[in-house]
Amino acid sequence: MSIRVMLVDDQVLLRTGFRMVLAAQPDMEVVAEAGDGAEALEVLAGTEVDVVLMDVRMPRLDGVEATRRICAQEDPPKVLILTTFDLDEYAFSALKVGASGFMLKDVPPAELLGAIRAVHSGDAVVAPSTTRRLLDRFTPMLPSTSHEPAGAELGRLTEREREVMLLVAQGLSNGEIAARLVLSEATVKTHVGRILTKLGLRDRVQVVVLAYESGLVRAGGGAAQQQ
Repeated sequence: MSIRVMLVDDQVLLRTGFRMVLAAQPDMEVVAEAGDGAEALEVLAGTEVDVVLMDVRMPRLDGVEATRRICAQEDPPKVLILTTFDLDEYAFSALKVGASGFMLKDVPPAELLGAIRAVHSGDAVVAPSTTRRLLDRFTPMLPSTSHEPAGAELGRLTEREREVMLLVAQGLSNGEIAARLVLSEATVKTHVGRILTKLGLRDRVQVVVLAYESGLVRAGGGAAQQQ
């Protein structure tokens, strides 16, 4: 089945360019478009979509709030944020409310297509090194909050699951984690699935965000020292 994609951007020319790239793929189909977040929500109410390519800076309703409302729905599509800036506080906010990753608008077509497929599969963090740098930049700016809830959630994990979570948070793929821990890739995938279930997370990007917020990983991408 084709991956059903929705394009949300207030620039018609950009949507046209993305549509042309996606239309050339045998496994993708652009099924809807919108010029802002409010229109996107209206269109989604009557259209089945797998992946939303979402701009962040738009009139009426921006991409962050639109992403929050989309991700709060039952069985929502995955949201891939498109941003003009590499380190963008809007992209950070979108990750926190449920986006599955973000890409730069000038990304090469092959990388964009790979990102859509990755987000659709739920198997990989999009541009993990860029996502980590984004979190490194903006996590220290968050208001200080208690990490007790996150700590309690992490307590549900086995030692091995916690180990896998740490490597996911550092941006490693399932294959890289398998090599590091001398496990099969299928076993790593099982561990990741259990981590998502136990922590009530949608995908690997949310694992990364929680790892930063809980102090499991600190700015720079390294593991926090255990007390």
